[in-house]
Amino acid sequence: MKRNFYIGAFFLALLAALAAASVMLEKKAATEAAGVQAPRFEVDPLWPKPLPNHWIQGASVGVSVDAQDHIWIVHRTNSYEPMEIYATAKPPAAECCVPAPPVLEFDEEGNLIGHWGGPGEGYDWPDSNHGILVDYKGNVWIGGNSKGKDPGRFRDNQVLKFTQDGKFLMQIGHPNKSQGSNDMENLKGPAKVFLDKATDELYVADGYGNHRVIVYDAETGKYKRHWGAYGNKPEDADLGPYNPDAPPAQQFRNPVHCAELSNDGFLYVCDRANDRIQVFKKDGTFVKESFIAKRTLGDGSAWDIAFSKDPQQKYIFLADGSNEKIYILLRDTLEVLTSFGDGGRQPGQFYAVHSIATDSKGNIFTTETYRGQRVQKFVYKGMAPVTKKDQGVVWPSK
Repeated sequence: MKRNFYIGAFFLALLAALAAASVMLEKKAATEAAGVQAPRFEVDPLWPKPLPNHWIQGASVGVSVDAQDHIWIVHRTNSYEPMEIYATAKPPAAECCVPAPPVLEFDEEGNLIGHWGGPGEGYDWPDSNHGILVDYKGNVWIGGNSKGKDPGRFRDNQVLKFTQDGKFLMQIGHPNKSQGSNDMENLKGPAKVFLDKATDELYVADGYGNHRVIVYDAETGKYKRHWGAYGNKPEDADLGPYNPDAPPAQQFRNPVHCAELSNDGFLYVCDRANDRIQVFKKDGTFVKESFIAKRTLGDGSAWDIAFSKDPQQKYIFLADGSNEKIYILLRDTLEVLTSFGDGGRQPGQFYAVHSIATDSKGNIFTTETYRGQRVQKFVYKGMAPVTKKDQGVVWPSK
């Protein structure tokens, strides 16, 4: 009897010890999780305010924030279903609606305070707008990615530079003139640009037809240098469909979708269809890469990035228009900490989230292409422990 009693007591003590150890491990895991923090956001479902004049926004393919925290977007005025613009029919088929001007400027409260754009004298407006940058001098840059009638040529081989009120300043490249990824004078479906304040050099993610980053003098348009993936000389051979199980491609796939320069002088390039970010020095020297949602097929995962507004730019915000979310990464390691968003049309959801920018307060602005056709604001709510790898829709808590 005593023997059975001691055996029973032993097992009870063992179970108690295991239970206590389990609780301690759970507490440790919770403590460790609480130690990892990331910026937290909530969607502002009432931003921006409605557009006037029965205007409607088309496929929205660029967003930038200027020094006054004004939010600029560019959208396509030829991207509507017929019923959306019945008012443009001849005779008008209904009271609403008509395309808004291609370039729209909003203030912090979401009021529309500026608008312009479209064909004009002295420049070749893109058939298919793509990307917008308001540089540190206040100039506005726009690219384009139209293939035109011949898909192999690409009509939009240029970027344009304007003042903030739409006065034309300069054009780099010419429609239908591209000779491929080693043509120094023309682009081929340029997706996005970034201006280096330190050198006044313009970095172009080039793009939908070419497989490179190319750099120009932002004042003269003079060619400086270019490179492909891993700093290689770019080639235009067809790599075929992306295969996540194959060795990493030694060239960029189309589109090369962003080229964003950090404060400490590293260029982050979105190799969208290859599901990766590659990092370079300013001279094209390859530094490192990271794959994001590596098994994403179709349109790829690495669409656009923006940096957090702390001086060290500790975080990267990556827009993924295939998986319909925004990833938050540590910039130094390119580790994904968490993500937010989901597919859909309600505030905080996405349909092809395409471009992303941050203002001086740390708020995030996104645009959506295809049938998304909108701009959204995500309000910075401070730092918070990472408790979920995927947060879903970040609806306001109050």
